Amino acid sequence: MRVHPQFDPVAFAIGPLQVHWYGLTYLVAFGLFLLLGARRVRYPWLAEAGWTRRDIEDLLFYGVVGVIVGGRLGYALFYKPGYYAAHPLEVLAVWQGGMSFHGGLLGVLVAMALFARRRGRSFLQVTDVIAPCVPTGLASGRIGNFINGELWGRAADPSLPWAMVFPQSGSDVPRHPSQLYQFGLEGLLLFVLLWVYAAKPRATGQVSGAFLVGYGVFRFIAEFFREPDSFLGLRAFDLSQGQWLSLPMIAAGVWMWLWAARRAQSSR
Repeated sequence: MRVHPQFDPVAFAIGPLQVHWYGLTYLVAFGLFLLLGARRVRYPWLAEAGWTRRDIEDLLFYGVVGVIVGGRLGYALFYKPGYYAAHPLEVLAVWQGGMSFHGGLLGVLVAMALFARRRGRSFLQVTDVIAPCVPTGLASGRIGNFINGELWGRAADPSLPWAMVFPQSGSDVPRHPSQLYQFGLEGLLLFVLLWVYAAKPRATGQVSGAFLVGYGVFRFIAEFFREPDSFLGLRAFDLSQGQWLSLPMIAAGVWMWLWAARRAQSSR
C-alpha cells in the first residue's frame, strides 16, 4: 500500500503572499472553462444563435458567484443545518472550509437563470452551452482535494495496488483514493462523453439533461468508495448523503432529456 505524499498546501510564496494549490486548481478550472467555452460557441448552430466569447466570459463571472454562494449555503443546509442554525454568522466564514457540490450546482443554476433573463435567452439554451465545459473544472477540484489529502476514501483491501494511507484521517488504515476516482469519473469520463454528445445539434435541454444524468450516476458510483462525512455517516439503505442528493439529479436529467426529445419531435 502507498502513503499519501503529504503535499505542502502552499504551492509557492511571494513575500507574505501565499498561493495555495487549491486556489491554483480553481484558476485552472476557470481557464479551462473559458478555453472550452470559446471553442464551443464557434460551432455553427451556436454562432448563428448569436453566442460569442464575451458571453462565455460573462457566464464565468455569474458562475463563480453562484458556485461560491450556493456551495456554501448548500453545505450549511444539506450537511450541518443544526450547527449553522445555532451559528448563522459562520455561514459567511468560507475560509473555514465546507462546500457542497449539489449546493454549488443550485447556485450556478440560479446564476444562469439571471444571465438568461438579462440576455433574453431561454434558461436551457444557456445551460446547454455550458454543460460540456463544466466537468474539467470538477476534475481540477478533485485534484485539489487529493493534494490537500481531504475527502479520502473508505477502507480498502491492503493488497489493492493503489490503496493509500491518508495520515490526515488520523489512522494508518489503507483507503481508496476516492478523489482520483471522482477525478476520472465525474471529471474526465463525463467530459469526454458530454463533449462528444454535444458536438452535434441537440434538442434544447438534452445536453443539460445528459449532464445531470452523467454526473449523478458517476457521483453515485464514486460514493461507494468515498468515506461518508463523520458527522453524518450512512443514511437510509446504507447510502451516503451524496448518493441521496444524486438520485434527484438523475431523475431530473432523465425527465429533462425525454421532455426535450418529445418537444422536438412534436415541433417537426
